[in-house]
Amino acid sequence: MNIAVLNGSPKGERSFTIQHVKYLQKAFSDCNFQFYNVAQEIHQMERNANAFTETINKIANSDAVLWASPVFYFLVPSQYKRFIELIFERGAQEAFRGKYTAAITTSIHILDHTAHNYINSVCDDLQMNFIDFYSGEPNDLYKEKERIRLQTFGEFFFRSISGNLPTIKYNKPLQWTFPDYKRNPIKPINTDKKVLIVVDNLDGNSSLHSMVEDLQYAFNPQAELVQLKDINIKGGCLGCLHCAADNHCVYEGKDDFNSFFNNHIRNADILFFAGAIKDRFLSATWKCFLDRSFFMGHVPVLEDKQIGYIIDGPLDQLFNLREWLTAYAAIQHANMIGIVSNDTVNQEEINLALASLINSAVLASQLNYTKPPTFLKVGTNKLFRDVMLSGLQEMFQADDRYYKSHGYYENNY
Repeated sequence: MNIAVLNGSPKGERSFTIQHVKYLQKAFSDCNFQFYNVAQEIHQMERNANAFTETINKIANSDAVLWASPVFYFLVPSQYKRFIELIFERGAQEAFRGKYTAAITTSIHILDHTAHNYINSVCDDLQMNFIDFYSGEPNDLYKEKERIRLQTFGEFFFRSISGNLPTIKYNKPLQWTFPDYKRNPIKPINTDKKVLIVVDNLDGNSSLHSMVEDLQYAFNPQAELVQLKDINIKGGCLGCLHCAADNHCVYEGKDDFNSFFNNHIRNADILFFAGAIKDRFLSATWKCFLDRSFFMGHVPVLEDKQIGYIIDGPLDQLFNLREWLTAYAAIQHANMIGIVSNDTVNQEEINLALASLINSAVLASQLNYTKPPTFLKVGTNKLFRDVMLSGLQEMFQADDRYYKSHGYYENNY
């Protein structure tokens, strides 16, 4: 049996996740595992269509596919996300259709379920037979119980394939049946708060452009607008943890991301993130922004800010994306005002929702209001704390200093 292993780690073969797969390779030596470092080689695949096609052809000749990836910010890394986008952009879906598949991730289990849900939904869109996921921790291979569990997962995976067992499709095809949104100016609201709108790319998207313009000009003075495509960002997060000691990224001095994040994002009082849905999430450009922001580690750098989202696409059909957006604000200790999307037949309803988002953001900012914490904040904080106390303080020194100074180890968050 030929298994195509799609490696989503920018570290390539050095990935913790791939070590889990190689353990399966030894345990099931009668199977042929072929590794494709698609995340690490994504820039080559973008520039060279033949390199992408060559990989796709090899996947097409496999019997099953194993998606193997670390979890970056509750999803797959931006480089892996971009590979998935290329599958659809270049019409390569047929190589995956009908194949059995599963996913292996490694993380500290911070909202890893949204990463699994995403991969599952992509597999459903590719008309694959998704069997299950395996969610491990980086050091699980040192634990006998977890090695047994991983091998049992492999047995479950291979028996399901050989038995041609039926699988459940959890995700229906997305319906893009709503009209374009046209500009409908909103009466401006005066504010002395710093308002920033960040969008990945407005080119060629009239609905998103119109919603963002209505949002921008509804503030007096008008909100600052930044498109990520105009920021010099050399690449996605490498997972190298160079930043863990002092919050200095390995890219620092080579591109403009850190200065943009520190001088614009962190200085805003009200933040609006806008983007169009690509497959089952926002774009790989947006994911790159999110992943690169990890240079600040697990410190909630957007604490007490007001956050709103403007989404172009069928958000009402994507509970997992809504969960992700809500979770992002929660772990940042920010106050999520709301989400406005254009997946409705009533343009006036969208316009009213934008007005509500704007007025609520200004009022909440004036009052310095943040909602009481829910499980998403409390649960992730406790998990961060426990992971740090389990022995990661020496590695994540910047986090440790922040946690100590803010009483996190005493549950003061």
